[in-house]
Amino acid sequence: MPNAAITIAPVAPSDHDELQAFEFANRRFFERWVNPRPENFYTPDGVSRAIRAAQLDAEQDRAYQYLVRENGLLVGRINLSQIQRLGYQSASLGYRIGEAHNGRGIAKAAVLRVLPEAFGRHGLWRVEATCRPENPASRRVLQSSGFQQFGHSKRCFQLNDSWFDLLHFEVHADDWPLHERD
Repeated sequence: MPNAAITIAPVAPSDHDELQAFEFANRRFFERWVNPRPENFYTPDGVSRAIRAAQLDAEQDRAYQYLVRENGLLVGRINLSQIQRLGYQSASLGYRIGEAHNGRGIAKAAVLRVLPEAFGRHGLWRVEATCRPENPASRRVLQSSGFQQFGHSKRCFQLNDSWFDLLHFEVHADDWPLHERD
C-alpha cells in the first residue's frame, strides 16, 4: 500500500505559482538527468502555457500529468505520456521528485498511485518506463512497483555532449498484482 500522505492530482491552473516555484527550485537537479526545458518554460506565461497544454493533452487522451504532493506540499510530478490507443492501449511513465524529497519512497508511492489510474480510469493495458543505468534508485522504484526490465538500449539518449544507455521496463494490467485496482 502506498504512503497515505502521498497524493496525486491532475495539474490545474490553481497550481501555477507553486508549480513554477517547484520547477525553478529543482531545475539544476532535474537537468542532471534529463534535457533542459526551454528557458521560457520558467516564466509565469511559460508555466501557464504548460498547464494549458497538459489539460488539452488530457482532454484529447494524449497524456495525463499529475502533481505529487506529500501532506499537501508539491514534491514531484508523475506523467503518463505518449498514449497509444488502437492496437496498443499503452503509455510511457515518467516521474521526477524534487531534490529535497528524494530517497524517502515518494517516487514509489506516486507510481503505486498512478498505475490504478492508468489501468482503471484510463483503460491502459501496458505502461512502459525507462531509466538510466546510473540511476539505481529509479530502477528500484520501477522493479518494486511491478515493472519488469525488457531491454537495454546502448548510447541512445544524449544529455549535453554525452550519450547514455537506457533500461526499458514494462508492466501490464493483468500482471500488476501489487494492490487492488480502482
